[in-house]
Parts: sequence; C-alpha cells; structure tokens
Amino acid sequence: MANSAMDARYSEAEIRKKLIESKVVDVMISVGPNFFYTVTLPCSLWFFDKWKIGTKRENKILFIDAKDIYHQIDRAHREFTPEQIEFISDIVRLYRWENFEIKNELTKKHFPDGKYQDIPWLCKVADLEEVAENGYSLNPWRYVGVKQEEELSEEDFKDKLKALTMEFEELTKEAHTLEERILRNVGEMVKE
Repeated sequence: MANSAMDARYSEAEIRKKLIESKVVDVMISVGPNFFYTVTLPCSLWFFDKWKIGTKRENKILFIDAKDIYHQIDRAHREFTPEQIEFISDIVRLYRWENFEIKNELTKKHFPDGKYQDIPWLCKVADLEEVAENGYSLNPWRYVGVKQEEELSEEDFKDKLKALTMEFEELTKEAHTLEERILRNVGEMVKE
C-alpha cells in the first residue's frame, strides 16, 4: 500500500479504525523509496492475522520501520537482500513467540537473548489503546520514533547534495515524460 493509507483521513481513517478494532492487523512495515522500477515512492506492507484473536497478541500490533534497511542496486533502485528479509522476518517471529533457531547475524546483534524487545527507530509493539490515542495511525514512525539525522561533514554533505540533485534530475525527467504523455493522450481524446 502507499504510505498515505497509514495516516489518511476521512473514509480511509474509518476503514483503518474498523480494521484495527477488528483486531486482525498484526504487523505494519514501512519500506523506503525506490523499491519498484516504475514508482519511486515509499510503501508499506500490511499483515493481517485473524488467528491472533484469543492469543497474547490480540490487542497488539508490531510496527517495523524498515526504510533504512536496503541494498542499493544502482542510483535509483533498492532491494532487500536475503539476509535483510530474514532479519525482518525474524523480528516478526520473535514478536509472535515462534520457536526457531536464530542464524541471522543482524538478529543476533539486535536481539542477543533471542527474545523480542522494542528497539528505537526499528520496531515496537503497541497496544490498541496507544494506536487509538494516535488517531488510529498505522505509520510505524509514530511508534518506533524518528532517528535524528547526524551532523554531516562538509564532504558528506556535498555527497548527499550531489545524490539528491541527481535524484531530483531523474524525477524531473520522469515528470516531463509523464506530462508529455498526458498532453498527447488528452490531444488524442479531443480529436475524437
């Protein structure tokens, strides 16, 4: 889903509220931008589990902010490595109290005792009361927190600015291409 669906208002908020109150929302994962070849926007993964009703997780939702977990393929594309997918899956397994052997180094680093724990800027289990207090938002950053940007050296700043400029140029080209396509399509519709 588009990230906007996690916080949207009006009818979307009512739908989200009903989903949350039905206790089937189990895990929410936010994913960073550039994971799709045709769309650069970030997205969210929604996991539902109607079988959690009657369990210890019934009134809880796991939030994972995975926007900083990725492998850069090229300037404009990212993906999860198998190890990163396993790490995210392990967080969910630990939250669900599943019995499994931890093999992933990231999991061992973040969960050394092999038990789930909230980790700022990465994951948090919130109860439904907290979600209601947050306006039924399902946006993970509301629960895990927002990492403060570190101060950049002048060289790091220049590198970041260069990367952002390149991304802006690419998005501008894409916008012009879409604009031309829209104008062409409207022109063809008007001719008919």
